[in-house]
Amino acid sequence: MEEHKVITDDGRVLWAAELGRSEPGRGEPLVLCHGGPGLWDMFDGVAELLAARVRVIRWDQRGGGRSERGGPYTVARTLADLDAIRVHFGLSQMALLGHSWGADVALHYALEHPDRVSSLIYVAGTGLGQDWRDEYRRNRAERLGAERPGAELGAEPPDGEPGGKVGRAAAIRQWTADFADPSTARRHAEDLATPWFGVNEEANAALNAESHAWDEQDLVARCRELAVPTLIVDGAADVRPRWAVDSLAEALPDVARVVLPSAGHVPWVESPGSFGWAVLAHLAR
Repeated sequence: MEEHKVITDDGRVLWAAELGRSEPGRGEPLVLCHGGPGLWDMFDGVAELLAARVRVIRWDQRGGGRSERGGPYTVARTLADLDAIRVHFGLSQMALLGHSWGADVALHYALEHPDRVSSLIYVAGTGLGQDWRDEYRRNRAERLGAERPGAELGAEPPDGEPGGKVGRAAAIRQWTADFADPSTARRHAEDLATPWFGVNEEANAALNAESHAWDEQDLVARCRELAVPTLIVDGAADVRPRWAVDSLAEALPDVARVVLPSAGHVPWVESPGSFGWAVLAHLAR
């Protein structure tokens, strides 16, 4: 893995890395957009899996992980930062894979710049509306039970500072709900939290607030015009209800949808073979 420092047009430094290499017939490079907001790239396993077949580019979004702290934290700025990644690596077009919040980032970038996106992979996203949140909280509370943390990830953990030991412990407790198999959930959550860079609470709050104001009908109309080939990947056991993505799947004109029955919110961890096959098959179209 070759690491890079990417300088944005407003002078912030973003961490990025590339794996694999482009060869004739392998398609456009694949840029991975991580979840959050305010987190960092956790794509270790899937990046290595996919890099055997395609050039893979990873990056930490502004203010998260190995990227420089400091705003502004807006959706427009996040999309501009993603375009800075594209320019830095000399890409006229790129395939995008986004997970959770990163699925929103990838989708909105494709809506703004469809000519720069050859393919879109929308993993464990939450769709175009906001009415999924109450069911998500109920599902999460039921799955966590006694392990339920005292705050949502993205709100300051109780009795500690974000980025400290208690912040990591609270995140691990919450992330156990994101896996289908309770016997391995904690180990998987600990793996995601290692290394631990801390949650950027400012970025999380600002970007979540902005996304809550998105107009579902406007997004549906824009998605109907998006000609980019899209793959939606769901884990059947995701605590975020999968019906939330239905309006997106119905709106997109060129879309396929894969549901992995043994996976939760992080499907490449629990179903790596099926996940990798689905992604590579889509990229080979």
